[in-house]
Amino acid sequence: MKTIPKLSKPGLLAAAFAASMPLSAPPASAAVTEIAPGRGELARAITEAAAGDVLKLKRGTYDGPVLIEKALTIEGEDGAVVDGHGVGRTIEITAPGVSIRHLRITGSGMALDQMHAGVFLSETASGGTVEDSLIEDNLVGVYVHGAHDALVRRNRIAGRVLPHINDCGNGVYLWNAPGTKVEDNDITGGRDGIFTNGSRKNVFARNRLRGVRFAIHYMYTNDSEVSDNISIGNHAGYVIMYSARLKIRNNVSDDDRDHGLLFNFANASDISGNAVRGGEKCLFIYNANKNKFHGNWFEGCRLGIHFTAGSEGNAMSGNAFIGNQTQVMYVGTRFLNWSEKGRGNYWSDNPAFDLNGDGIADEAYRPNDIIDQIIWRYPAAKLLLNSPATQVVRWAQSQFPGLHPGGVIDKAPLMKPPGIKAADAFKGAPKLAGGEWR
Repeated sequence: MKTIPKLSKPGLLAAAFAASMPLSAPPASAAVTEIAPGRGELARAITEAAAGDVLKLKRGTYDGPVLIEKALTIEGEDGAVVDGHGVGRTIEITAPGVSIRHLRITGSGMALDQMHAGVFLSETASGGTVEDSLIEDNLVGVYVHGAHDALVRRNRIAGRVLPHINDCGNGVYLWNAPGTKVEDNDITGGRDGIFTNGSRKNVFARNRLRGVRFAIHYMYTNDSEVSDNISIGNHAGYVIMYSARLKIRNNVSDDDRDHGLLFNFANASDISGNAVRGGEKCLFIYNANKNKFHGNWFEGCRLGIHFTAGSEGNAMSGNAFIGNQTQVMYVGTRFLNWSEKGRGNYWSDNPAFDLNGDGIADEAYRPNDIIDQIIWRYPAAKLLLNSPATQVVRWAQSQFPGLHPGGVIDKAPLMKPPGIKAADAFKGAPKLAGGEWR
């Protein structure tokens, strides 16, 4: 083993994070070179290394930006820091098969149009891995720009927070990165936690996202999976736009301000096992078609679900709507049956009876009536809510169902909420307080 002796400098923040991460053994055939900090030492070591080598960085600070054009593994001891000093891409990778692990990576440039990032994987950097690192104070944490089958996992990514959110970068940014997986990361700050555009066959799983605009943001990304993630106190949780054939499963949105789940021009997807609590709208569906929503939990929002703009062919069954101020807001004239194969949804405000004990209410549930629709179209009509005329109209509707103007009807409402594992996280747990979630 070669050693390049230099004096080291402490990197306490990286040490605290990296100490909990397991070190990976290099391949038996790889040459392992220890590098000590010093001006330009990391760039020199990368130039001198052969493809397949492992560079082990001793504790201290190393100058970036650096460019990796061969298949190397760069692995840090506790307290090893690569600092871009506010210039460009702190670590840029153009070769396939590069691994970056156990580093603190900081100080990228700040130009969005030049794609500055803590770690940048170009389209030729297929199969790259970024793992077990602390990536903080960069414009974009990890930018996967066209690289296939990359892996971003078990990192702590803290984005740079700026006065204007549009000047911020994303924690992880994918562009046309088929097969890339983003798993088990803790992401805070910046614009969006994970943003993907023009990609396919991606997996975003078991990430924890706080203090961002959108926790996970999909644009033009198909045939992919979002599962077991936790979004806490963001502007919105899971924003799915112009994408198709997705699996959105077992995710948690707790106290996200505007939306827990949002689907805009998102089609032919399976949305199941998710749990949303608090915020303006638990679920917003806008011109999204042929999706299947089943086994989800929507609790404590101003609107349980806002359904609009001609969305068609969506199946809605086995979901729980718990204590929302308004369970459903549907502005339209069509009748929509939200039950499937004799099984509908659970509605906490449904005073139902089940005389035969089959678990299905004896009467259909209608979340909205004609008065609701009038108020949505003409907000000034709220002044008449307690008037005798309003009460007469509602009484007439109850006696003559044919007076209903269209809307949502659940013909087989459930008597009990279904068991949804993701919602167990809410039991006995307060909403977001002080940025923490228990």
